[in-house]
Amino acid sequence: MGPAELVQAAAMARRFYLEGKSKIQIAEEFGVSRFKVARVLETALERDLVRIEIRVPAELDAERSDALRARYGLRHAVVVESPADAEADTPDPENLGEVAADLLGELVTEGDVLGLAWGRSTIHMAAALHRLPPCTVVQLTGVYDAGTAERGSVEAVRRAAAVSGGEAHPIYAPMLLPDTATADALRGQTGIARAFEYFDKVTVACVSIGSWEAGISTVYDMLSEKERAHYESLGAAAEMSAHLFDAEGRRIGRDLGERCITVEADRLRRIPEVVAIAGGRRKAEAIGAVLRSGLVTSLVTDTAAADYLLAETTPAAHPALDRADPDGV
Repeated sequence: MGPAELVQAAAMARRFYLEGKSKIQIAEEFGVSRFKVARVLETALERDLVRIEIRVPAELDAERSDALRARYGLRHAVVVESPADAEADTPDPENLGEVAADLLGELVTEGDVLGLAWGRSTIHMAAALHRLPPCTVVQLTGVYDAGTAERGSVEAVRRAAAVSGGEAHPIYAPMLLPDTATADALRGQTGIARAFEYFDKVTVACVSIGSWEAGISTVYDMLSEKERAHYESLGAAAEMSAHLFDAEGRRIGRDLGERCITVEADRLRRIPEVVAIAGGRRKAEAIGAVLRSGLVTSLVTDTAAADYLLAETTPAAHPALDRADPDGV
């Protein structure tokens, strides 16, 4: 390109990339065809006259995020850089909650009903919330320990409602009960029944994922050794909101759900947007199992888990696109 061509190309590029003018407007200004403008802009890129740089905050990995979204058919996938000083077996870095809080700020609209399930990551998310449109917030599960309700999911629901200025519907009950009869009786109590009435109205839900091992699964920690062995024999690989899954994403141990105060899996599947927050290499296999269940539409995770999920050799179906149930029921 000669000097005149370079000057013209620079001017056209400035109009197009910096001033936001259309190719037709530029063509009219310079007295050429819009096809000539398109060729000049293309040449400007090829000759390095124009450099396009895509930048996201350093903690976000855009390439892994897009690859993960495409591989699992997710609506949204956000991959956060694992902290440099994090131990290899550390699950759910706290910065996942901060990013998830920002994502909910994007996804929730005025008048929505936001559902929050128990989990350390959802508690961290609620603590990091700074903006939410006016919405109703409902608790989707009982609490891990009734004695910590005020510092756990109940407080998370109250915090989210306070930020949004909407109503809060917490559940003051343990997640796991000793038997079905006790669980049924609690579901009939006024406050809990009122929260359950909102389950079918939830438009955006936020859940956590646990691996089937001590300290990484709420349900695992609440069961007896005999019960753990029983569900392990059925192939338990992951849990989410007190629902158990095998490695292929099929639900197992459905009898456990009858003893739990939690949103039913069928209701979860009908919620338009279900965001899971989970990370760390120790949770990676469990995350993959839950993604295959068709219950989750979006994921906030970290690079440690994402690298495992992207390296899986099993061809990934896209259950999030049609909310497919691997059980076919």
